[in-house]
Amino acid sequence: MAFVKDKLPDNRPGGFYVDRQCIDCDVCRDTSPANFTRNDENGYSYLYKQPETEDEFKLCEEAMNACPVEAIGDDGESAKCSTA
Repeated sequence: MAFVKDKLPDNRPGGFYVDRQCIDCDVCRDTSPANFTRNDENGYSYLYKQPETEDEFKLCEEAMNACPVEAIGDDGESAKCSTA
């Protein structure tokens, strides 16, 4: 389970985020490349763009559910950001 208090500073403000548990496995970037990217210097993934469409929202949810260490969270604000 991701924790808001451990949210990485690179994340865009909004509902979805990646926390410090990230092991940089590439699952989120493969699942939702329009929303997740890599911090090459520090070796972790983060959310660089909050979802703007229903499809992006679903892919972010899919990435969150597929994360092997549960480093992707949703603080409840994501529903407000999506068009779902």
